[in-house]
Amino acid sequence: MSTFATPPAEDTTMSTASTSLPPVGPLDITVSRADLLRELTAAQSVVERKTTIPILSNFLFEAADDRLTITATDLDQSLRTSCPAKIKKPGACTVPARKLYDYIRLLPESEISIKLQDNHWVQIRSGRSNTKMVGMARANFPQVPEFPTAAATKIAASALRSMVSKTIFAISSEESRYTLNGALLVLKPESMAMVATDGHRLAHIERLGESLSGVTGEKKTLIPRKALGELQSLLANTTAADESADFLEFADDDTTLFFRMGGRVLTSRKLTGQFPNYEAVLPRDNNKFVIVRTEDLMGALQRVAQFADERSGAIKIRLEQNELRISSQSTDSGESEDIIETPYNYDPLMVGFNSQYLIDFLKAVGNTPEVRLEFKDSQSAGQMRPEDGNEDQKYRYILMPMRI
Repeated sequence: MSTFATPPAEDTTMSTASTSLPPVGPLDITVSRADLLRELTAAQSVVERKTTIPILSNFLFEAADDRLTITATDLDQSLRTSCPAKIKKPGACTVPARKLYDYIRLLPESEISIKLQDNHWVQIRSGRSNTKMVGMARANFPQVPEFPTAAATKIAASALRSMVSKTIFAISSEESRYTLNGALLVLKPESMAMVATDGHRLAHIERLGESLSGVTGEKKTLIPRKALGELQSLLANTTAADESADFLEFADDDTTLFFRMGGRVLTSRKLTGQFPNYEAVLPRDNNKFVIVRTEDLMGALQRVAQFADERSGAIKIRLEQNELRISSQSTDSGESEDIIETPYNYDPLMVGFNSQYLIDFLKAVGNTPEVRLEFKDSQSAGQMRPEDGNEDQKYRYILMPMRI
């Protein structure tokens, strides 16, 4: 299979500078289970599961000013969130993250008291339940970057949510290809775009008619895949009751990306290096096209893919007079063909693709009734896009052909 070219790059480590002094002392608070569990759920996915640094398996709790602030980090990224609490004594402690999360989930709805005891043990009481967990010294918990005081850019949450869902699956999972391990966010005063590629396919979405304050010219930012996944959760799980849930604030400094939504702040180390010149691979002369019902194409692909070679997932698309044929064969499982009747009046064309890559695209377009498939020839990249007439949002998916 052909691939898109990418230049080499280097990785960086996350800055751990902090600009404010944390609360210290023998924490003693009461918090509602619902509030606590909601924030633990948001933070627990950031916690490092397998780490050689034990403190990274803990949450940091900091209590002050009628708020409990919860921080999780794996050094590459962090999430800081908070909830209301009755504070008898302000202070800080660390608690084993997974154990606490699993335990709180099993408690009935009630008030929970959390109290720091000697030797960093943490007592958790709720009704008739009384548990003590072995914590670690607060001083061991790494400091995480603070949201910059400089102006941040406000981005519509719904717009960003759509952009992430339509590109994240195309990001490369090969760790050696640093600049392909993230999606490129391109901000302009009146538009924003996101693009991702793994060298075999490229997903590109552009939203016009935006009004982005604080952006002059063009600002390009590479967001790591893991951070994009956390950002996707942040956008999906912020409560609608939160007045700030309509917008996300984005800022960065030399080493770190910051995303703030409601009371939650996600940080991530930056990826360095040059993202490939994606504009150079966008097809210009794919003059043969066919428009197909999304549901019909998805059904045919899923059926035929069952009989594709397990390693390559290769299927053939053949376009003939007013019909689209999808076929596959393998020595292990057999062969299959589906025919979709649809207007097509160009020269016959046969091209091979990875079936899973096509299915990923159809999942991304969701409820769009029809998609347009555009081709030049059997050796050139195909371009797919939703046939939805949405002029404010342009989504395209470029797929390199397979040799068949």
